[in-house]
Amino acid sequence: MMSPFFVTHSDRVSLAKKRYFEEGVLPSGLVSDAVFQSWARCYRSHQQPNDKIEFQPVSMSRSQLALQKNRVLHEAWLEELPALGAALGSASCSAILTEANGVLIGVSPSGNHNQNIIPVAHRVGINLSEEYVGTTAPSIVARTGKQACVLGSEHFYESVSAMYCTAAPIRNIQGELAGILDISSEGSSFHFDPSAVVGLYAASIENRLMIAQSHDHLIVKFQFISAILDTPMVGIIGFDLDGKLVWVNSVASNLLGVHVSQTERTSRCVEDIFECNFSQLASLSGRGLSSQRLSNGLHIFLKCELSAREYATESLGLPFKVSENYRDRLDVSHIPVEPAEVIFENQNDPISESLKQADAYLIQKYLVEFNGNVSQVAKRLKVSRGLIYRRLEQLNIDPALFKKIHK
Repeated sequence: MMSPFFVTHSDRVSLAKKRYFEEGVLPSGLVSDAVFQSWARCYRSHQQPNDKIEFQPVSMSRSQLALQKNRVLHEAWLEELPALGAALGSASCSAILTEANGVLIGVSPSGNHNQNIIPVAHRVGINLSEEYVGTTAPSIVARTGKQACVLGSEHFYESVSAMYCTAAPIRNIQGELAGILDISSEGSSFHFDPSAVVGLYAASIENRLMIAQSHDHLIVKFQFISAILDTPMVGIIGFDLDGKLVWVNSVASNLLGVHVSQTERTSRCVEDIFECNFSQLASLSGRGLSSQRLSNGLHIFLKCELSAREYATESLGLPFKVSENYRDRLDVSHIPVEPAEVIFENQNDPISESLKQADAYLIQKYLVEFNGNVSQVAKRLKVSRGLIYRRLEQLNIDPALFKKIHK
């Protein structure tokens, strides 16, 4: 029978852990299944709760490699760090970012100088995986890919039982675990809901990461409430320029019931999600807030944006004044000039026609010829579809209209 002196949750967990390892008594109802499974893995790997942890950082070369490999993730973290630091304020908490395997690549100081573990454990290069530090929130997320919370004595090692930590996963556009955001407190439990805070900021970093990784994609931000579109709670999906679903963030995955696995995503297209086709959706790019219906009939608000490797130009032709840098980036040798004789309606004053009008004519000419098929237009002009879509947006031309004309 449990002693009446074990009155706190931490005391009860300590006793339950001791009885589990010494007598095989399961800690039913005291800890989550994720924590219990982590205990079991640690014990099977011959770790002991009373062993001492040495937070030895990985080598300098591996630390640098981890930072270089996760540069885009680290940049997303740095963009979110001021807001995260302001939110934690004087809560005496430390926020950290690890890469997918648990190596620490970003640290936000807690501001509490009466700590013993955090200043040692929270250093760039420290490996926080289960093999090195036992049961912690980041180590569970690295194993499971799911948000986790480990409080006090729930840690496998007794030497870190003063720690309270909550962590959430950050995924990339492939749906893979890219990093882990953790908020930790030492000496006392949180005086706020850490799961809500870490979940929101992990989502915000994930959104920044996915958008930064997205090239030649139509990015759609949507929600059922328009006010949420500019918050971490926004659903974001990316389509390639053939209208195939490429990636979804965690919020969109939950809203649409689309799993983040590659197989699930690649089987979907625009028409499977929205009551419109890709051309109609792409025509909304850069036009601000729009309303649309999902294929299940639900009404949502959305914003669309085209992301392309090419920088937007004023025309498909080479501008009169460009930098040498720009000339190196832009190869205009493939742009055909054969329709030049019909570009200008006023042959007596060809200079009066701008380059914008010229490429508008070319685009519309080939939209008519190819029945609104943007891919064919891009192929004919030997430029990317992303560049064509950006020009269509600037010219306020909807390629879907050309399809309707020839039905």
